[in-house]
Amino acid sequence: MSHLTIFLDQQPNEAKLSTSDVTLIQQQLQAIGVRFEQWQVSTNILNDMNETDIKLAYQQDIARIQADGGYLTVDVISLAKDNPNAAQLREKFLFEHTHNEDEVRFFVKGQGLFCLHLEEKVYQILCQQGDLICVPANTAHWFDMGSNPEFTAIRFFNNEAGWVAQSTESDIAKHFPTLE
Repeated sequence: MSHLTIFLDQQPNEAKLSTSDVTLIQQQLQAIGVRFEQWQVSTNILNDMNETDIKLAYQQDIARIQADGGYLTVDVISLAKDNPNAAQLREKFLFEHTHNEDEVRFFVKGQGLFCLHLEEKVYQILCQQGDLICVPANTAHWFDMGSNPEFTAIRFFNNEAGWVAQSTESDIAKHFPTLE
């Protein structure tokens, strides 16, 4: 179940809001310019489905998001449970950074925790199967895939270089709850 927790950025142990109400999640995120949707899971996503099959299963939603945001490329990223490189992959995203483009992800299966730092608050959004999140360009954030990640996500990009992060040099991510 999708979940939003909001903290003041100087109080990582005291949540100001904690909710799984999708309407409230959408309202809170819309107020800071973040798009959050839940898509109907259109098919049983099987472990052996390839990128083409997954894109085909969600082709109408993908086309809509590409048209809305002008996204040029779409790919699918998957991480299997018990991946021997999980710890290194987790660290790659578990620091506060920004991007020159939107970070748009749709969770085909599994989950991930997006943590957004803006307006002196930290918004932690647990995204799960069927969730789409659009983090606007230049928003300070980090992503936690958990200690034993397993997920498949569709990623949307404005450039062919793909995921390019600029560190904020802040250690704030170390002070907030993680996905375990």
